[in-house]
Amino acid sequence: MANPLEDLTAAGVSIWLDDLSRQLLTTGALHRLVKDRHVVGITSNPTIFANAIGGSDDYTDQIRELGQRGTVPAEVLRLLTVADVRSACDVLRPVYDATDSIDGRVSIEVDPRLAHDADQAIAEARQLWRLVDRPNLFVKIPATQAGLPAIAQCLAEGISINVTLIFSLQRYAALIEAFLDGMERALTAGRNLSTLTSVASFFVSRVDTEIDKRLDQIGTPQARALKGKAAIANARLAYEHYERVFAGDRWGALLAAGAHPQRPLWASTGVKDPSYDDTRYVVDLVTRGVVNTMPQATLAAVADHGTIRGDTIRPSYTDAHQVLHDIAAIGVDYDDVVDLLEDEGIQKFEASWAAVTAQLSDRLRATPPTSHRSQPAAF
Repeated sequence: MANPLEDLTAAGVSIWLDDLSRQLLTTGALHRLVKDRHVVGITSNPTIFANAIGGSDDYTDQIRELGQRGTVPAEVLRLLTVADVRSACDVLRPVYDATDSIDGRVSIEVDPRLAHDADQAIAEARQLWRLVDRPNLFVKIPATQAGLPAIAQCLAEGISINVTLIFSLQRYAALIEAFLDGMERALTAGRNLSTLTSVASFFVSRVDTEIDKRLDQIGTPQARALKGKAAIANARLAYEHYERVFAGDRWGALLAAGAHPQRPLWASTGVKDPSYDDTRYVVDLVTRGVVNTMPQATLAAVADHGTIRGDTIRPSYTDAHQVLHDIAAIGVDYDDVVDLLEDEGIQKFEASWAAVTAQLSDRLRATPPTSHRSQPAAF
């Protein structure tokens, strides 16, 4: 029988899960996904944790204990997420070891309110790296203008980074420069580059959502014919740039020192428009050396009826360039789209962070401290 997830893995795509919760850990569901569904990594974000914590009683005991110790809501939130990520790192550690530190990674994001403050993002990344204390951790930092120097600095210090919220080809090019700078500085500092890795999370479906909306507003037959094409074209052109840079001499020097390339990671791969095939952001973005992180519904859809057709990126560069050219020619401003999506992405994560913090505040008020406030230890 066909096994699309096995085929996807054989085609060179690392399958990661875009979800994490206490329930996934305590029920053994994550173990089963690794064993049966070829899952070799996990991504999380503030919205995922807000849904996990706000919609579950699995965190009640830890919240109660922290509340009894007088822990403030923001610190409670951080300790809850750190506990889940550390446990997930332990589940994925055999994968990390078996793949020479490439896969088996679990991501935790810096506070989204720090997206435009490089110094504070660096400080939080250092703290998360120490708190989780697992070699297979990725700290997520957004690819904002302020995020780029933070990413380079963290890599230089030996902190593995998942760069998130990438929409723009121009920003992606700037990010790769930051990655190379950070790795070169890490090499100069004598760090082990073979375990210092990074991925670049290029968001997919949200690009179609925004551009399709603008094409509908234009309303011509030519505009409607372009719907559903922008996101995949955008991601394919990101991979084209990746290939070009990681074939150059600058990268060659790092490769000789044991470094691994910063793999493209396709994020936001759940289909938003129900008229589109629910596996399109997986099966149309297949090539060797990439990651695709999927929500559970998308993972199940690919397992059930995904058709893996070999490399669907590299043969399509010419068509991808034409799609973005045609979209611009019809009046859609690409730069405005990607700037808007970055701003909205940060705002959505900030809103999720604020909402779950408010929920925790309410739950903590029901658990007054049993003694004077003390500094909480990490779980």
